[in-house]
Amino acid sequence: MLSREIKRHKPQFSPYKAELAQRAAERKSHYTNKKKLDKCDKLKQYVIQQLEDDLSPEQVAGRLKNYSPPQLKNARQKTVCKETIYQYIYQNKDDPFLYKHLRRHQRRRQKRGQRKERIPIIPDRTSIHERSKVIEAKKRYGDFEGDMLCGKRGREAVSVHYERRSMLVALEKLASKEAEETSQAFGRTIENLPDDFVKSFTLDNGMENFKHTEIKNNYQVETYFCDSFKSWQKGGVENMNGLLRQYIPKGIDMTKIDQNYLKEIQEKLNNRPRKSLGYLTPNEVLSNVLNTQ
Repeated sequence: MLSREIKRHKPQFSPYKAELAQRAAERKSHYTNKKKLDKCDKLKQYVIQQLEDDLSPEQVAGRLKNYSPPQLKNARQKTVCKETIYQYIYQNKDDPFLYKHLRRHQRRRQKRGQRKERIPIIPDRTSIHERSKVIEAKKRYGDFEGDMLCGKRGREAVSVHYERRSMLVALEKLASKEAEETSQAFGRTIENLPDDFVKSFTLDNGMENFKHTEIKNNYQVETYFCDSFKSWQKGGVENMNGLLRQYIPKGIDMTKIDQNYLKEIQEKLNNRPRKSLGYLTPNEVLSNVLNTQ
């Protein structure tokens, strides 16, 4: 044992010194495979508390960086990045259900990396890159984004239509996820609004939008399609889906939801003041627009 100790800590060109060997041993004692949150209990407890309050890992990391709480002033490590928090959530055996506080409640973390681009097979498809600058800049009313909200396994779903400038939402129950059902839902939204109000729809490449040409031909409404796997290009309706999950949780049986309930949700959201609208509601904005025409 003594010979191994001397061999381990003896400098290459000088004799063994107990004092230097002790310092080296102390340095090595700090080396550990422990994760950062396991090294500082105060920091770990703060992060867990914020996650349980439904803050995202990015929000927790941002608050720590910019507004470190008083109880962490004397902590050795006062900051942590969002990636470390995600790793803790999915690798922590003491509290394996922290993932339920994440927005999408994913039991397993999705692998990173780009997915293969697929070739759209939708006929007469116009790319989102061909949209006019008027639509891009939200300079006019009547330009919608469309998406489908699904529940538990089953045929039924909800067709979500979001007006980009007024933030108005229209919800239509789908008896199935077939293209014909989706096309008819778009038609009902168009007919429920004043003549010539709806000017365009921006959609994704799902097969439920296969019959988008019926909208173009029957209502003279333009249709545009996002790039594959880039749903953020129609971010308005994606954010609206997040709001809808308060009323239509993920995994819900859609057969228990009818059109009357969807209309109640629709009116709640359309009567909610929005900061980007100067705290007017979408219904108030639409009413003002129609009264000035």
